[in-house]
Amino acid sequence: MAETDPASTLDQAPLRGIHTASFAQILDQLGFSLAVTTYQAGKLVLLRPEKTPAGPVVNTHFRTFKRPMGFAYERGRFAIGTACEIREFHDMPDPPRAADDPDQSPLIQGAFLPRLCHTTGDIAIHEMVWLPASPRSELWFINTRFSCLATRSDDFSFVPRWHPPFITALAPEDRCHLNGMCIRDGQVRYVTALGETDSAQGWRANKKSGGILMDIASGEIVVRGLSMPHSPRWHEGKLWLLESGNGGLGTIDPGTGTYTQIARLPGFTRGLDFAGPYAFVGLSQVRETATFSGIAIADQPQDQRCCGVWIVDIRTAKVVGYLKFTDAVQEIFAVRILTGLRWPDVFDEQDKRPASTFKLPDEALNRLPPNLRKSR
Repeated sequence: MAETDPASTLDQAPLRGIHTASFAQILDQLGFSLAVTTYQAGKLVLLRPEKTPAGPVVNTHFRTFKRPMGFAYERGRFAIGTACEIREFHDMPDPPRAADDPDQSPLIQGAFLPRLCHTTGDIAIHEMVWLPASPRSELWFINTRFSCLATRSDDFSFVPRWHPPFITALAPEDRCHLNGMCIRDGQVRYVTALGETDSAQGWRANKKSGGILMDIASGEIVVRGLSMPHSPRWHEGKLWLLESGNGGLGTIDPGTGTYTQIARLPGFTRGLDFAGPYAFVGLSQVRETATFSGIAIADQPQDQRCCGVWIVDIRTAKVVGYLKFTDAVQEIFAVRILTGLRWPDVFDEQDKRPASTFKLPDEALNRLPPNLRKSR
């Protein structure tokens, strides 16, 4: 096991993790890093493969946000949903070097600087995604508090785009805890919710087995009786989701509504992405609160519940590696592969570099004195 260094430049709270050698090796072989959000600890975590003489290890890089949950990534930019905002970051091709980090700065592949901030109000943003089939690759997100899918607007806090047919009013009441969406053929096709309910916080009454998966195209509920489902995904011709209340990873047959568990993991499963035969699954310890009481995973002793990212080989249903957070980080929401980025960095308001970093059109760059230009 290899232990990562704490993020000492951010908070005094211990932000540590341990990982199997295989976890680092898989990231290194596939040539990408992972983005993980933890609203409980208020962090965006970048899990980056680092080469050492003894072999690859995982570097955990923490950035602070207020209650980050949803995370959407496409080449050149990402968006993150926070307590009351959607913040968008764009890649800077020639990143400025950190004076206090001269050794690691040359490794940067993807230096993301803040570019846009849209205030939504507290709408409990859950999953987010760029839809390539929509105009200008539009950002869609789940507005859990108002029980709908929504998009941004220059004039409004959000624009409702779809809601479950059983929801009868647009009210800030979290009526069904809409939480996850699955993209198929470039469109949102399936969503998960914790209940088929139409009253304020109504889903809480039967959270143990009231979860559903819906087909947006038909408006039909594909399957009922799930335990707190999250993170529906379409991968290799199959519909996957996490039955979080049981710590499960499994598939759904859209025709019959049959759920088949592939693996059961030692935590509340939430956050899922795929690379070939590997599923990267987020796990949370879950706290002893009313939200998580009464579900199967919460019945396990707390020292047997884990928080981190587990890798499952979907060909064999076997765990082939994991990274476990050991201290301050206890719950995570999103897990996203950053394709092609081995060593990304994020410059936020705590970093001084955005104040003196400018990205200009080529015409403007040509007017700069030669000593201020950077080759592109």
